[in-house]
Amino acid sequence: MRKRLLTEGAKELSYEIREIVKKANQLKALGLKIYWENIGDPIEKHCQVPEWIKEIVGEIVEENKSYGYCPSKGLLATREFLASETNKLGGVQITADDILFFNGLGDAISTIYSLLSMTTRIIGPSPAYSTHSSAEASHAHASPLVYHLRPENHWLPDLEELENKVKYNPSIAGILIINPDNPTGMVYPIEHLEKMVKIAKDYHLCIICDEIYNKITYNGAVAHPLATYIGDVPGISLNGISKQYPWPGSRCGWAEYYNRDKDPEFDAFCRAIDNAKMIEVCSTTIPQLTIPKVLGDTRYKIHRDALNEKIGRRSALINEILSEVPELYFNPTYGAFYNTIVFKPGVLNDRQTLPVENPEIRSLVEKWTENVSSLDYRFVYYLLASTGVCVVPISSFCSELQGFRITLLEEDEDELRLVFSKIRDAIKAYVKSA
Repeated sequence: MRKRLLTEGAKELSYEIREIVKKANQLKALGLKIYWENIGDPIEKHCQVPEWIKEIVGEIVEENKSYGYCPSKGLLATREFLASETNKLGGVQITADDILFFNGLGDAISTIYSLLSMTTRIIGPSPAYSTHSSAEASHAHASPLVYHLRPENHWLPDLEELENKVKYNPSIAGILIINPDNPTGMVYPIEHLEKMVKIAKDYHLCIICDEIYNKITYNGAVAHPLATYIGDVPGISLNGISKQYPWPGSRCGWAEYYNRDKDPEFDAFCRAIDNAKMIEVCSTTIPQLTIPKVLGDTRYKIHRDALNEKIGRRSALINEILSEVPELYFNPTYGAFYNTIVFKPGVLNDRQTLPVENPEIRSLVEKWTENVSSLDYRFVYYLLASTGVCVVPISSFCSELQGFRITLLEEDEDELRLVFSKIRDAIKAYVKSA
């Protein structure tokens, strides 16, 4: 080609959560049983959607209008329902015009970051959910800007570091919060959230808060919605039904704009996001039609509370199995359905291995580990080849830490205990191997 086609930022568009699947499927084809702990799909892990939700979806599918386009911003009745739910919280007040629907939050994240000026940065947490960090870095043609969540401090953020980075980098225009956090399972105390909003207010920034897991908390935790503590700071809340119902295949998410009237630049940015969706025409209709009927049903809270209780029990079981390993930083989880397991400094090296009986599989893993970018990739590949357990290296989540992310989704408790006992035993053997 006479001109370069690819932007420099494209190298940041990686998604190891899916990439590891390619390697796992290679091993599956060679006869290895795979235990999928790489992706947060409750349906794949046998979560049963209640019949009453299926009945609502079925009734909507019978309506001819459900097959047509909807308004570009989303169905008015659904946006009015969501605005009313937010306003009941007693914080910032919004209208239906402050809500915009997307085909899942991946669509929302991609659109929001793509409309930022190239020199404008959003600082986000590390470890970070890859969709956010990749999209932000890609738009800026640079590595992501991050503040660190500290495993030695229950994954709470280093707020002094955050403020210093904001103070001395005038390109930062916003702070990303993921609450409950993916990939760590941490739920922010209100005191930390209020301090982060104060930093945003003091330095004239906006807040973007990914709240896709805000109805998934357990073990006594509460995920405080952005609307309740943002005050008069401009902000965008991101939410959806993929995890809440759960219905990940719906690809249905939305953005809520807060305090548009407080800053003309922020208001113009929100209008640009709306206009981008108008060019696309609209988001899918059927999932939107279900939202007032499902989230407004008295059975929904009972359903969600029961699912949360199960996740909490799994969290306790994983804590029982893995917290005994001294080479790890291990924190119990309180929200979402992930945990990040981190090796302490100096534990991993490039000589450690696990036994792999199948010679074809052994040949593959030796090839994969020749030039890994981080030592946790080496562990993850050997874990996969030796035990069939598929997890994701935490260094792929925009982090300098070495470890891996697991899910808390397996419905079969015996299977869950089996998988995490395999992980525990593999860690012990791997550490001792060299």
